[in-house]
Amino acid sequence: MKAAKTHYGKRWSRFCAWMLKAMGWTADGGPMPEPKAIVLGVPHTSIWDFMVSYFFYSAFGEVAHVMIKKEFFFWPVGPILRACGCIPVDRSSATGMVKSLIEEMDKVDFFKLAIAPEGTRKPVAKWKTGALFIAKETGVPIYLGYFDWKTRHIGCGEKFTPTGDTKADLEAIQEYYSKMGLEGKNRKGYIYSRE
Repeated sequence: MKAAKTHYGKRWSRFCAWMLKAMGWTADGGPMPEPKAIVLGVPHTSIWDFMVSYFFYSAFGEVAHVMIKKEFFFWPVGPILRACGCIPVDRSSATGMVKSLIEEMDKVDFFKLAIAPEGTRKPVAKWKTGALFIAKETGVPIYLGYFDWKTRHIGCGEKFTPTGDTKADLEAIQEYYSKMGLEGKNRKGYIYSRE
C-alpha cells in the first residue's frame, strides 16, 4: 500500500481555510500535535463529512489519510482521491487491510489517520474497533474528533488513552460522544443526535 502525501503548500492551506469558513464552519483548535495519530470522525452520516473534514485538516497544511474501498480508485477519480489523502483498501479482507495499514504506519515518520468508527453512514448502535486495534499495534494516540452540523464546529477533540480492554474502551468512547449532543448532516443517520 502506497500512502499519499503528508503535507500541503501554504497557498492550498489558505484556500482550504477560506472554504471551511465560507461553508460556515468554525475550527476548534488545530490538528493532533503528534507526528503519528488516529482521529475519529463522528458523526458520519453524509459524504459531505469528508469534505468538511478535508478542508479543516488541510487548512493546517497536513494530510489526514482516509481509507476508501479500492473500487472508487478508477480514472479520473483515483488520482484526485490520492491527492486528498485517500488510501485504497480491499474491504473484502478486513484483517489484511488493517495489517497493511499498520505496516505502512510503522515505515513512515508522519502519518495521520482519520477513521469513522461507525463504519457506515447509516445509524449503527455498535461501532467498529479497528481504530483501537491499530492504536494498540502501533502505539499511536487516538483523538475523539467531531463535526457538529448543528453548530458547525469541527475539531480533533480530546486524546483518548485505550486501556487494552477493547469492549470497555469502545463503550467509553461511545458514551463520551453520546454526551456531546452532536448532530449529523443527516440527523436520522446518527443515533446520538440531539432530541
